[in-house]
Amino acid sequence: MFKFLTNLMNNNEPIINSETNSIHRILKNNIKKNPNHEEGLIIFGCGCFWGAEKCFWKLPGIVTTSVGYAGGNKDNPTYYEVCSGMTGHAEVVRVIWNTKEIDISDLLKMFWECHNPTQKNRQGNDIGTQYRSAIYYTNEDYKDTIIASKDAYQKELNKKNLGLIQTEIKMIDTYYFAENYHQQYLAIDGSRQYCSASPTKVKLGYFEGTNYKLKNEIWDNFNWEIDKCVLRSDNNPIKNSN
Repeated sequence: MFKFLTNLMNNNEPIINSETNSIHRILKNNIKKNPNHEEGLIIFGCGCFWGAEKCFWKLPGIVTTSVGYAGGNKDNPTYYEVCSGMTGHAEVVRVIWNTKEIDISDLLKMFWECHNPTQKNRQGNDIGTQYRSAIYYTNEDYKDTIIASKDAYQKELNKKNLGLIQTEIKMIDTYYFAENYHQQYLAIDGSRQYCSASPTKVKLGYFEGTNYKLKNEIWDNFNWEIDKCVLRSDNNPIKNSN
């Protein structure tokens, strides 16, 4: 145990340190890129990050996605350290989007609808703090929109008697990339097609700050009434129609 704890506290190197491991398997952009002036960045925790990442990379206007760890108290955590619960990190998806093509309100709609935010420290059969629901933002300008979307979704959940939202919402400045084999995992040949997310089937409507840019037909590609919907779709991004 002492040796394990020593290793846990002394990991000083980033997990992804080679450009050869940085190209998105589907979108073909660098997953390590930072947003430019026409792009935004946000980090979501929706349970196991495999399925959650696919939900976001399929949306029109997404520049790149990656999976990683955030919200904890150790530098450069590994997957096994995060799963131990000792580092306090959540499994998360880092999303960069083109603000001219998709709005943060569209991303929030995906976030709230693609999992069950009323479950605390779990998602479906996956149990642990690493599976908690979370929104981590790096731009203070997003805070009011995020909170407004939460309040609006809670009202919709109340109509179905589905409980209180447990989502952790806070501003952070640190994100750690997960191991390369986790990146776009569901797009790897022979991968285990698994997603723990348990959507409530409740839709998010309009709320203060809404500026939806995606058409309704885009959302028709995500039928949360079907169990493990995201696993039943191909890996290709959805294209906006003219």
